[in-house]
Amino acid sequence: MFLTVQAGVQGVHMTLKERIGVDTGQKLSIAEAVEWAAENDVHYVDVCLDGGPIDPDQYTEEEVESIRETCAEADVSLGLHTLSAVNVAETSAHVDDAVDEYLRAYVDIGDMVGADRIIVHGGYHFTDDYEARVAASKARLTRALEYAADAEPDLFLENHNFEPDASEMHYVPVTLDEVTDYFDDLEADNLGWAFNPPHARQFPEDIDGYFEALGPDLCAEVRLNDNHGDVEEHLAPGEGDLDFDAMFQLIEGSGYDGHYMLAFGTLEDMLEGREYLLDQYSGMASV
Repeated sequence: MFLTVQAGVQGVHMTLKERIGVDTGQKLSIAEAVEWAAENDVHYVDVCLDGGPIDPDQYTEEEVESIRETCAEADVSLGLHTLSAVNVAETSAHVDDAVDEYLRAYVDIGDMVGADRIIVHGGYHFTDDYEARVAASKARLTRALEYAADAEPDLFLENHNFEPDASEMHYVPVTLDEVTDYFDDLEADNLGWAFNPPHARQFPEDIDGYFEALGPDLCAEVRLNDNHGDVEEHLAPGEGDLDFDAMFQLIEGSGYDGHYMLAFGTLEDMLEGREYLLDQYSGMASV
């Protein structure tokens, strides 16, 4: 369903280094992020728009043209990453409409600037309202997928992290059963999986179980940082105990040829982390 060669990346074989991208979060605007990516030999970059107005009308024709030209000339594939703090499982009047508008604005901006993907989340519940929240979440994501059906970007749903049992708030989907259930119910041609191995290892199935259950065909992005497998951490590779060599062997060995996305620390930390990961992978000679 999803191809390694996306809008900003021309039809050439890509090395593993070229397939490891950087999530700039709210650190940079779209224009700044694609320029930074071009200057640092980064071919995949994700951007969160929540640091400013999320309004297509804020972008001039010149800015849009510049973003598209930079992506084309430097072979940069652009993604947008929605903020997980925005509750896609919202059920309250007025606020629920705003969340729909939020997702539509991301789609509109992504379509305008030539983004290939938008990372989305299932939202969160407060324990007692689980069923109502999950139903609202799936319905809202269905509407977003329908709205984005003719737009350039596909939507990639991320498997979220576990929160301690004592917490009233919990993300969805997090368990393998939940993630599988979401994809079964939301099946759409423009839906992919943003696989988060650090989140998956918080559960008994671990990274292997999640990836083997959902498979490389559904996987459209692999999000990387280190952790210790118990709580949510965004550590640089080597600061936790995630076995990146085993992870790469699993994913690369499946035939996956999509991209990876770093998400931790500063921009410089992520450039250094890319080199660290390449050193960790014992199969580098073959890629």
